[in-house]
Amino acid sequence: MAESFVEQVVASVRHWFCMEVPNRTARLMIADLETIIADFEAVRDRGRFEDEPCDFEVALQESKERT
Repeated sequence: MAESFVEQVVASVRHWFCMEVPNRTARLMIADLETIIADFEAVRDRGRFEDEPCDFEVALQESKERT
């Protein structure tokens, strides 16, 4: 049977830090972490750089009115 994400994290904590997850709140935070990871994976590769100048001085010069 496959372990749940929470069980995997609890086992990792036990293995690497030689301690138990302290309480129910910690387990709930681990479950929240699984949701956060899934949310980040859902938006992966969607962020793009804009074609606008990234330097403030360049942006300022380009926005000046030409006379």
